[in-house]
Amino acid sequence: MLKKSSEEANPEAPIHGDILDSIVTYLPLIHLVPTSQVSKSWNRGVSTSIRVNRIKPWLFLHTQKTRPPYSTTTTTHAFDPRSHLWIKITRPTPPPPPHTSPLRSSHSTLLYMLSPFKFSFSTDPLHAAWHTVDAPAVWRTEPVVALVGHHVVVAGGGGEFEDDPMSVEMLDTRTGTWDSSCPSMPEAFQYCKTTTWLSVAADSDKMYVTDRSTSTTHVFCPNTKTWNGPYTVSIDNHHDICNFATGFAGDRLILVGVIIGEVEGVKLWELKLNGETSSLECFREIGEMPKQLVEEMINEDGESFGNATSVDVNMAGDVVYVSNKSNPGKVFLCEIGDHGGACDWRRVPNVVVDDDVRLRERVVLTCCNVGLGDLHRAMVVEKMEFSVK
Repeated sequence: MLKKSSEEANPEAPIHGDILDSIVTYLPLIHLVPTSQVSKSWNRGVSTSIRVNRIKPWLFLHTQKTRPPYSTTTTTHAFDPRSHLWIKITRPTPPPPPHTSPLRSSHSTLLYMLSPFKFSFSTDPLHAAWHTVDAPAVWRTEPVVALVGHHVVVAGGGGEFEDDPMSVEMLDTRTGTWDSSCPSMPEAFQYCKTTTWLSVAADSDKMYVTDRSTSTTHVFCPNTKTWNGPYTVSIDNHHDICNFATGFAGDRLILVGVIIGEVEGVKLWELKLNGETSSLECFREIGEMPKQLVEEMINEDGESFGNATSVDVNMAGDVVYVSNKSNPGKVFLCEIGDHGGACDWRRVPNVVVDDDVRLRERVVLTCCNVGLGDLHRAMVVEKMEFSVK
């Protein structure tokens, strides 16, 4: 009788149960997609790992050549805070549009390009799908742009030769048509009608436009075509804030403020709109960036970042990314604690933006929730490739 080989006599024991759950919990999110396809037990292990180590919003870093034609690359990088890793994302073809225009982002999730002839935008988490329509009637440079429900609102930024440089137009994403019958931006924005001086936040119903230097905020509702405000942000004992930025983390309206003076800093507050007092009230202080990270955020030459355009924010879910506009390689993450708990601050490792990127390419940041379904579609349908950098 032939003896069985040692491999046949001692087959490997299958991995299952707590051991499988423990192993899968430490896998990067991009590896959970194929892992979930192995078997029912492995799929259950993936579900368990997501409950133990929750999926967190990704930070996306897009690059574009700074000289015409503004060619975009087929490669995007994304930071996954769940695994604390950068992911390299490669598309089979460069993203549209066929026209040449600078790549820009707005309120964390919207990526777009605007030329005198075409307007292209992308709203899905991985920005795999792009939509191109005719440009709005008014030519604009650096307008406020926001996705509110099924409308893309384009406001202000009009050239000096336009009849109304503060006009507002809305794109119905369902029909691809523009509506130019909206009221213009409030007069308060007359001298700061571009995204350089304004911060924009949006939910499914309204667009919030905030003056970065004063915190004065006006709210636009596309369904009623009305502006409301001005609303003033009331924060006790903080007259030394020079840079305001707003955004939505989940359903919470978050204010990020840069504090100047002998001790510089960055603080986060949750705001609530009070219609009776015409103010955005500070519902609670969320947290303050640790001093060590503040010092890292300041430019190497010691120059203060305390000016009205120096800091940008991207946020989704319970995560807020704060970045130094003059050095996009400096990004800091604040994870908001559950039920008002303490925040967890840390610096995002820079393995993407080097001197060559800063000199030759425009860097644009976005932030979005990315789920396993999004990754599966990107891999199978869009033929996108993902690898740990």
